[in-house]
Amino acid sequence: MFYWRHPLKVLCSDKYGLRAYVQEKKLGHLLPELLGVYKDGSEVDFAALPERFALKCTHGWGFNIICRDKRQLNVAKARRQLDAWLGTDFSTVFGEIHYAAIQPRIICETFLADAAGRLPVDYKLYCFAGKVNCVMVCLDRGADGEGARHFFYDRNWEHRLSYARSTAHEERLLPRIEAYFEMIEAAEILSRPFPFVRVDFYSIAGRPLIGEMTFSPSGCVDTDLTDLAQEELGRWIVLPDSSLDGQGSGDGGNQRMERPGAGNRKIR
Repeated sequence: MFYWRHPLKVLCSDKYGLRAYVQEKKLGHLLPELLGVYKDGSEVDFAALPERFALKCTHGWGFNIICRDKRQLNVAKARRQLDAWLGTDFSTVFGEIHYAAIQPRIICETFLADAAGRLPVDYKLYCFAGKVNCVMVCLDRGADGEGARHFFYDRNWEHRLSYARSTAHEERLLPRIEAYFEMIEAAEILSRPFPFVRVDFYSIAGRPLIGEMTFSPSGCVDTDLTDLAQEELGRWIVLPDSSLDGQGSGDGGNQRMERPGAGNRKIR
């Protein structure tokens, strides 16, 4: 968060800027449909939007309005909420200073749902120097991100990892989805310049769609991670030299890394 700074990190943290990066990498087919871009809440033409959609502020996380039924939406309240978010300097909330350089905007994307009409499952791939290490499957997520349950699996989704405190004692095993290896391929292309990034996907009718790229999940203070998770994942992060001038190395400190220590601990 403090030593590795780079314009590309800012671009990919920006929910609108990320789209240009994904398209540059020839992965534009994995982006959700973009319905509009706005500078403030007054610009959003709700009458022109479909019955279901997702509004997102581009300069932070959690700044989302997921509309399932436009007839039930309080438009005036939605505009006020969007403008309040736009006026928030998100970099001061958890010290995620890369958000300070993002131009606050609003984007509207198509509504995503699973076959039953529910919000889709999140598949969050943890990538280190362009290699996927593991995946976190995020179930039962509400529109505000609350209530989610997290299950970690190793890179090939063969073994569950005891990385989440909240589900450590659950015996539920999730089958690997068909789109998973396509997600891995895309995540490794997108994550190549970065010492660490989490690349988030959805699977819609068997097709992977990119959600976002996250460089400091939970502001780097995730109290649901077990000690084992912090130790194992922490081994993969190569921190830049603290004597750098504050911009980080031009190549992202992107050394090739051999995995130190023992393998990931698994839930049998």
